[in-house]
Amino acid sequence: MNPVAASTGKLTAFLVAGLCCALPCIAADDEQAPKGAAVTVLNAARHCFDATVEVSGILIPKDETMVRPDRPGLKVAEVLVDAGETVTSGQTLARLTPPEGGTLTVQAPVAGLVSNSSAVVGAIASGKGEALFSIIPRSEFDLVGLVPARDLSRLAVGQPATVKIIGAGEVAGKVRRVAATVEPNTQLGQVYVTLSSTRRLLVHASGRAMIKTGQSCGISVPLTAILYGGAGTVVQVVRRDRVETRRVETGLMSAGEVEIREGLAEGDTVVARAGALLREGDPVQPISVGGK
Repeated sequence: MNPVAASTGKLTAFLVAGLCCALPCIAADDEQAPKGAAVTVLNAARHCFDATVEVSGILIPKDETMVRPDRPGLKVAEVLVDAGETVTSGQTLARLTPPEGGTLTVQAPVAGLVSNSSAVVGAIASGKGEALFSIIPRSEFDLVGLVPARDLSRLAVGQPATVKIIGAGEVAGKVRRVAATVEPNTQLGQVYVTLSSTRRLLVHASGRAMIKTGQSCGISVPLTAILYGGAGTVVQVVRRDRVETRRVETGLMSAGEVEIREGLAEGDTVVARAGALLREGDPVQPISVGGK
């Protein structure tokens, strides 16, 4: 055999063998190539949002009933209730003695909260003087607050409200009256929110009412999924493991969720924490919330 031919054949076999060994390595490297950043994603879902108007104000009695004796010249002999107590209709509040002797009783004409009492043993009670007792019927109060003109038009009698009272927690209420005009200089108008509670409420206590004016149900995403910038309001959607930037129109917000009125469909895969480091078309590794 020709020595040159033999040498050439050995060299060819060596190169082919080396190439065959190298190919699997190249394929393995391709499989381990970076696929982009791992990002947490979630599916856009439907959610209902309450449209609300916030009102801050103070508590005043919705109504007050003044309790006086029906004749003059009576002396207070015994006081049975104090301001701050809740009484029932017909309950005895005090006992009085007339000049001719004997005892008369003063009874509560209505059930409610005794807001004030001037009754003192030995004092003279009169049918025309200061009331012995003031009662707030049914313990009903009004939260009176001022609302900007832009919100006043959204309010209506009967709308439900949740009222937070300092020292008393949350109390349910509803709109009782809405002003028909606004103050010309401030452009604010009054609203009255009626509330009643078994808890002791204090006249002139501060409170804040969240009045529900409507409800909107649609697509929502967490506030963290929203980006605000020169291009407008956007979210980052993942399709085929790549980032797409979507312009959206937002609506109401509640408990960290944002209503999306345009730009997303239910089930779209959205980056849970949008960031400026992700660009249009970037490859990513989506990881669903909860690792599912």
